[in-house]
Amino acid sequence: MSRGEFGLRSRRVLVGGGPREAVVVVKDGRVEKVAGPSEALGALSVTDVGNHVVMPGVVDCHAHINEPGRTEWEGFETATRAAAAGGITTVVDMPLNSLPPTTTLEALKLKADAARGASQVDHGFWGGVIPGNAGELEALIDAGIAGFKCFLCPSGVDEFPPADRAVLDVAMPILARRGVPLIVHAELESPLPEVRAEGARTYRAYLESRPRSWEHDAIRMMMELARKHRCRVHIVHLSSADALPLLIDARREGLDVSVETCPHYLSFTAEEIEDGATHFKCAPPIREAENRERLWEGLARGDIELVVSDHSPCTPALKLLERGDFGAAWGGIASLQLSLSAVWTEARKRGHGLESLVRWMCEAPARLVGLSGTKGSLVPGADADLVVFDPEATFAVEPSRLQHRHPLTPYAGRTLAGVVERTLLRGELIYERGQPFPRPTGSWVRRPSSARIAA
Repeated sequence: MSRGEFGLRSRRVLVGGGPREAVVVVKDGRVEKVAGPSEALGALSVTDVGNHVVMPGVVDCHAHINEPGRTEWEGFETATRAAAAGGITTVVDMPLNSLPPTTTLEALKLKADAARGASQVDHGFWGGVIPGNAGELEALIDAGIAGFKCFLCPSGVDEFPPADRAVLDVAMPILARRGVPLIVHAELESPLPEVRAEGARTYRAYLESRPRSWEHDAIRMMMELARKHRCRVHIVHLSSADALPLLIDARREGLDVSVETCPHYLSFTAEEIEDGATHFKCAPPIREAENRERLWEGLARGDIELVVSDHSPCTPALKLLERGDFGAAWGGIASLQLSLSAVWTEARKRGHGLESLVRWMCEAPARLVGLSGTKGSLVPGADADLVVFDPEATFAVEPSRLQHRHPLTPYAGRTLAGVVERTLLRGELIYERGQPFPRPTGSWVRRPSSARIAA
């Protein structure tokens, strides 16, 4: 398969709301049309994948790739290989954990240089809002970043400090005028009882150290600021289902607000995490089983629009597995390669169809980053980012087979449903199961000017 003209036939093409028999016709790296099964296609070269699903490439708009500066944690080469193996064709990199963070135009140039020639998939970048960088925001928007990320609590790295109301009162009017979203790590700290040293290994103590109220207080504050500045606000990695009524009320009021959750919140439960199992640590934390089920209900209703990985790797030493200290260990779960299968495994148990995966993991993330119509769908004119997916196949997660720089994962040993057989980027094969990776061809995809300048 190449950038010429060809077709991909399947009895299950995910287009127009559900699977149907069709041929995806690709010309010069774009979807030319989706033809019916009996439509004459002349001398077109057509590959038939039988009953395997053909779907749009996943758009993962929440990943920490950490390059430059902390490439020993991850990097564009390893992260994007994992993405391609997981059916992800576009990944949007978070502005923190790299050195320098993407809070200035100069730092963005360094980030883009690091990705050039190393990325297996297309990639975009988030900028950061931190104290003192308001003067950089316009230049970053002009360069085509997807939008801006802020923290309301300490981020874990000193070079990316949290933004308070005063900082956001300056930044949000700029973002509102230019039509780009502010995406928010929504935890607002409040005093808690001190955790005893002997409790540092218990997951219950860690869970209680980041209560649901932190998320609720942060979301209330962001809704107030969205109302004040009429700025689009997106809440990242929601873990508390109790916060959903706040977001529903905000939308009813007419505020432009959206929310995502992550595979680990939809897969794991607090009850199953053993003491000392710090490879499960993330922030906000994985909560109880009843909370997980209400997150799934929120997805089913459309109250949660996106599911993204929040791929947040580190070196294994930083997880402190020998000590098992949840308070001191680095928080984050590496999951780029597994996110599609992890979500499908749990979704099908609850009666969701394959079209839901496209809605949550392809279409909605593409909209958030201004790439709707180009990424995340099989509409004519879109990039021919295609995934051949076997939803009935299962596999046991073997860390040694993961493409992430470090194979540490809480999914180890789990049996997941759904196997990515092939991934195509703009009509070119970038992953085929069991075959070597080809030369990286991923490019920087910028938010179009029409999507980042308010009318």
